Amino acid sequence: MRCMMCERFSLSHICFACQESLLTPSLHKRKIMGSIPVYSFFPYNDIEPLLLTKHTDVGYYIYTILAKRAFGAFAKEWQYENSVASLGIDDYTAEGYSHTAVLNRALKSMNITPRYGKIRARNHYKYAGKSVEERLMNPRRFHYQPFGEKEVILVDDIVTTGTTLSEAAETLHAQGKKVILCLTLTDAENK
Repeated sequence: MRCMMCERFSLSHICFACQESLLTPSLHKRKIMGSIPVYSFFPYNDIEPLLLTKHTDVGYYIYTILAKRAFGAFAKEWQYENSVASLGIDDYTAEGYSHTAVLNRALKSMNITPRYGKIRARNHYKYAGKSVEERLMNPRRFHYQPFGEKEVILVDDIVTTGTTLSEAAETLHAQGKKVILCLTLTDAENK
């Protein structure tokens, strides 16, 4: 097969040389709800074509590579005194896989336990390209499934306005959970 980035022959969808030179994470930080940090790993423009594979059969492989390079590396280095759960936002299986579940799985480590199906939207309105006002008028109405950990890391592929992450955090807070941080591949503000 050919590398999706440089088109050289490769045994992976993105060759090792491109992974090393073009997919080196650099953390970008913003906050939602005044105090919850949201960390993103790549500038949006650097990975936009890769994000567009999300709803294709190749998307699973691309998201697995991105997850390993960003979320997996984060999990190896992250130090925290308590055990926490990580939750992929709306991790429904579509197109044969869930992109947020793939990202979430890469966080498995000594003190991070990925949980699945714990915060899913009841409203499946498509937010892509929509204004903040339209997003606010069409809330996700998240459904919460109980789990043991009190502290949570929220996981999504992209943060645009922060409304999805904020609504998920509010749902969890109402259940006595504390969202300590959010992780995304990219921040649409960081172009």
